[in-house]
Amino acid sequence: MKVEKFREYFPGLNQQVYGRNLIYLDNAATSQRSLEVLSLQSQLSKMDNANIHRSVYNLADKATRYYEDTRDYVKEYLNASDRKEIVFTSGTTFSINMLAYSYGDIAIREGDNIIVSEAEHHSNLVPWQFLCQRKGAELRKLPILDSGEFDLEALEQLMDERTKLLCVAQVSNVLGIVNPIEEIVAKAHSRGVKVLVDGAQGAVHQKVDVQKMDCDFYAFSGHKLFASTGTGVLYAKKELLEQMNPFLGGGEMISTVHFENSTYADLPYKFEAGTPNFNAMPTLKPALELLKMSLEDEDLNSNLEAIKEYVSEELKKDDRIHFAAESVEIDRRIPLFSIMVDGVHHEDLAILMDKMGVALRSGHLCAEPLMGRLGVQGILRASFAPYNTMQEAEEFISCLRRSIDILY
Repeated sequence: MKVEKFREYFPGLNQQVYGRNLIYLDNAATSQRSLEVLSLQSQLSKMDNANIHRSVYNLADKATRYYEDTRDYVKEYLNASDRKEIVFTSGTTFSINMLAYSYGDIAIREGDNIIVSEAEHHSNLVPWQFLCQRKGAELRKLPILDSGEFDLEALEQLMDERTKLLCVAQVSNVLGIVNPIEEIVAKAHSRGVKVLVDGAQGAVHQKVDVQKMDCDFYAFSGHKLFASTGTGVLYAKKELLEQMNPFLGGGEMISTVHFENSTYADLPYKFEAGTPNFNAMPTLKPALELLKMSLEDEDLNSNLEAIKEYVSEELKKDDRIHFAAESVEIDRRIPLFSIMVDGVHHEDLAILMDKMGVALRSGHLCAEPLMGRLGVQGILRASFAPYNTMQEAEEFISCLRRSIDILY
C-alpha cells in the first residue's frame, strides 16, 4: 500500500496548524488513531455500552464478546501460549507497576537485586525503585556503551545468585536502538534471572513473538500503535501469573468473598479489578490488525526505510547537529532521532518548528538518567510512523535547518 493511501485511515493528519499542513512527528509518544478505531469506540459508547462479564442480558453479552475477542486476538498476535497470559491494563506504566507489586511480593527479598538499564523510561525505573525501597533490595544499573548499546559484558558481571529480575526496553524511546532481546533473555535465563521487556516502542516497529523471545513478561500500550488511550497489555508466563498475588482488590477479581477472607478469580481476571475500560480496550484489535498490515507491507516498509536513511544522512551533513546513537548501524535503529544542536536549546527549537507546522517532542523524554549519560538536560525528538511521507521528512529537515539558522 502506498503511504498516501495508508494516510487515509488517519483523519488527524489532515489538518493545519498556524496555516501550515501538520507534520506529526511525535509518534513515539502517541500515534494518531485510525478511522476504524474511532468508529468502534464511538459505536461501543453509543450503542453497545454495557458493563461486561456480570450480566446475562443481550447488550452486556455483546459488549463482553467485543472485549474477550480482543484478548483472543492479542494472544494470537503476540503468539502467547494461552489467553490467560494476556492481562489488560491501562498501558505500559500500569503494567510495570502492577508487576512490581504482584511479582515483587513473591519474588524479591531483602538482599536480592534487580537490574535495570540506564536507558530506560521512568516507567521502567521508578516502580523498581519503589520495590527495592520496600523490600530492602538493591537496584543495579546496566550501563550503556558510548554508542548507546547495552554493555552486555557488564551484564554478565552484574548478575549473581541474588539477581531476580532484569528489566530492559526492546527499543529505547530516546536512542531508537533495537536491542538484542533474545540474546539478553538467554543470558539472563542461563543465570536463573527472569526478564521483563518494555515493549512500548518495540511493539510498534516489530512483530512480537513472546515465545520466540522467551521473555517472562512483556508490556506495551495501545495508544502508541493506533488504538485508544487507556489501553495496554501485560503478557506474563502462565506459571508466573499463577504464583502472583493480585495488585488491586474489588469487583471482578474475586471468586468468593466472605467478611473474613476472599478467594480470587481465575487468570487473567484476578489482575483486572473493577469495571474495565470496555469502550476502549476492543480498539486494540483493529489497531493491531492495521499495524500488522503495515509491518508486512513492502511499500510502507520501503518508505520508512528510505525516510530513516534520508534523515540520518541529512542530519550528519550539518556539523552543528548531533543525534543519539548515530554511530549504530541504521538497520539496527527505528526511524526515531533524538537531536542535540550546539548552542541551541531544544525547547526553543521545538517552539519555532511548531510554528512551521512540525510537531516534535522536546525535553528529557521521561529518561533523565539517560540524559545525564548523554551529557544533556533535554533533547529534540522526531519519531516517524508508517503514515509519514518522504515529503514530510524533507520538510522536517528544511524547517530544522531554518530554525537553527534563526536561533544559532
